[in-house]
Amino acid sequence: MSGICEGRVAIVTGAGRGIGREHALMLASEGARVVVNDLGGEMDGTGKPTEGPALEVVEEIKGLGSDAVANGDDVSSWEGAQRLVNTAVETFGGLDVLINNAGILRDRMLTNMTEEEWDAVIKVHLKGTYAPTRWAAAYWRERTKAGESNDARIINTTSPSGLFGNVGQTNYSAAKAGIAAFTQVAALELARYGVTANCLAPVAYTRMTENLMPGEMAEGLSPRWIAVIATWLASPEAAKVTGRVFHVNGQNLGIAEGWHLGPVQQQPDEPSELRPVVADLMKQARLNSNMFGFDAEGDGYPGHEI
Repeated sequence: MSGICEGRVAIVTGAGRGIGREHALMLASEGARVVVNDLGGEMDGTGKPTEGPALEVVEEIKGLGSDAVANGDDVSSWEGAQRLVNTAVETFGGLDVLINNAGILRDRMLTNMTEEEWDAVIKVHLKGTYAPTRWAAAYWRERTKAGESNDARIINTTSPSGLFGNVGQTNYSAAKAGIAAFTQVAALELARYGVTANCLAPVAYTRMTENLMPGEMAEGLSPRWIAVIATWLASPEAAKVTGRVFHVNGQNLGIAEGWHLGPVQQQPDEPSELRPVVADLMKQARLNSNMFGFDAEGDGYPGHEI
C-alpha cells in the first residue's frame, strides 16, 4: 500500500472509537503501520478495561492491507506509556509518529465538581499526553545521539474548550489548555532531534459530543475530517510545520493564534489610580473569545467598559 505515510510507524492513543479510530484508519490507508491504543472503557473513564475496540480497529486496518497491533496500556501510567512506545519499536522496528488522543469527560459546574472528577480528567488528558511523549522523545533523542536521523511527529489533541473555555468544563478546559502549551514547548525543545509537535482542536460528532449536538450535525462534523489534517501532519510533507494549533470544524481548517500581548500602559504607584488605566487597556484590547473563536461580548464576559 502506498500513500503519504508509506513506511511510517504511528501510535494513536484512544484509537478504539471516534476521532482516534479515524486517525488510525486513515494513517493505515496512507501506508502507515499503526499501534492502536485504547483501554476500551466508558466515556468517563470507568468500566472494565478491554482491548475489544482496539482489536476491532486492528482488524479493519488489516482489511485495508496494512498492518497494526492493539495495545491496552493506560497512557496516564508511567510504565504503561513506556510499554506503549516499546510496542511500536519492538513490533515494527521504530517509531515515527505519536498521536496523543485519549481522553475522558467528567463535566460538572465548578461549585459541584469533586476532587476525583478533577484529578481523573487532568490525569488522563495531561499526564496521558506527557508520559507517552516523554518516552517517545527519549527514543528519538537516543537515535540522534547514535548518529541516526529522525523525521518524527507529535500530534496532540486540545479542544476549543481548552482554547476558548466552556461552561461546566473547568477540569477538561484546564487540561486541554495545558496540552496546547505543552505542545508549544515540546516543539521548541525537540526540534534539535528532528521532531515536530503540533496540536489539533477538533469539533466533531462523537460519543463525547453527541449530547451537545443535534443528530443532523453528524455527517458534516464526522471525525474523519479531523484525521485528514492529522494524517498530513504525520507525513514527511509536514516537516517544517511545528508549534501550531489547528482548529478543525468539519471541512473548515484554521490556525488558532494563541495568546499575544495586547495593549500596554505604565502602572501608577497607587491602586486607587488604576481604574482609568485599566479602562483604557480594555478599550484597546480584543474581547475574550466565545466557543467559536469570535469576540464574546454578550456571552457572559464583560465588554470594553468598566
